[in-house]
Amino acid sequence: MRVRRGCAGESDCGSKVGPPFPADPNAANDLDPQLSQPGKADLRKALMSDLLQTPLHDWHAANGGRMVEFGGWHMPVQYLSITQEHHSVRRAAGLFDIAHMGRLRFSGPDSEQFLDHLLTNDVASLKDCQVRYSLICNEAGGVLDDVLVTKLDGWHLLVVNASNRLKIIDWIERHRVGFNVTVEDMSAEWSMLALQGPKSIELLSSLIDVDLAGMKYYFSCGADVLGVRGIVSRTGYTGEDGFEVIAPREHGAKLWEALIERGASAGLLPCGLGCRDTLRLEAAMPLYGHELSESIDPISAGLSFAVKPQTKDFIGKAALLEKPQPPAKKRVGLVLAGRRIAREGTQVLAGQVDIGEVTSGTFSPTLEKSIAMAYVERTATALGADVELNVRGQCERATIVELPFYRRAKA
Repeated sequence: MRVRRGCAGESDCGSKVGPPFPADPNAANDLDPQLSQPGKADLRKALMSDLLQTPLHDWHAANGGRMVEFGGWHMPVQYLSITQEHHSVRRAAGLFDIAHMGRLRFSGPDSEQFLDHLLTNDVASLKDCQVRYSLICNEAGGVLDDVLVTKLDGWHLLVVNASNRLKIIDWIERHRVGFNVTVEDMSAEWSMLALQGPKSIELLSSLIDVDLAGMKYYFSCGADVLGVRGIVSRTGYTGEDGFEVIAPREHGAKLWEALIERGASAGLLPCGLGCRDTLRLEAAMPLYGHELSESIDPISAGLSFAVKPQTKDFIGKAALLEKPQPPAKKRVGLVLAGRRIAREGTQVLAGQVDIGEVTSGTFSPTLEKSIAMAYVERTATALGADVELNVRGQCERATIVELPFYRRAKA
């Protein structure tokens, strides 16, 4: 793979993302609790010093961010409380630093053909400026990552999960033989912010030269962002309307601070990874390492909309076509009768029979109920059915419900 630094090239809609930029639900993984014990401070400091940092790291640390390790990065899990930040996104707006996500730039004569070979969803049919959700599968049909691919002007942008960036780069290198494609890892060159919530349009509009209200969901365009070229897309990982903005690395703090200042009176809060997880779980969005993994295929995960075996070839297609349909297990929603939280790995039972396992669980700030997603035997997935959960040795009653748990009202 040719990995070049600092080349931004053309954006979509005929606008430049450059000159070249100078030289990455998600749930927060807490640090090993032993590192917080007396005598462990030096070890904790040493481990933190080896973690990657986004351009906004110092701002987070100086403004009350509780910093944790996540996917090899030192990231804020929360500032005030997860619940307060969660409500700010649902009711007004929340601002997330998502520069830990991997951003890969594909160009060259075979870039579209190569991405169609790599991804389960259709790349060739993308319209200019369009964003599409897809999976990257291994030869056995297991999920290596879930990604977003965007067609820009003469190149494609692939956004991958932070913890999977190096794995996906290695996978690309192994499979690009025979394709005339240049792949550039731009993760360290670009900042990336997510502004989510019902007030996102009014807060971002004055800082960007784009008709945000007229932008379709899952579309993007090149834009002037406080005087420099960037990319804005109407995407997010919260279940709310909102935007994700890519700009040169050194420009990220300027945009972040402008949004914090402008949004203060409107109820905007800086948000950490903690509420990003509760928000995506309410919206039933899968999180890699929980609902998705190399041992789970996209059909079992309920993501068949992002798999197009009828129209194209891709890595893992043959294995997926050979799998029994429908899959033996199905991803379902669970609402618990009590307030205890069913964490990943919690056993799901029906009449003392093991029928599945929880993949993600939390207490929903919006619904004020404990919710979870689980993979359950398909024969036991009737909506409204009662099941039991073995929550740390105690039986908790739950009901199977339709996903998502939360759906925002249409404007």
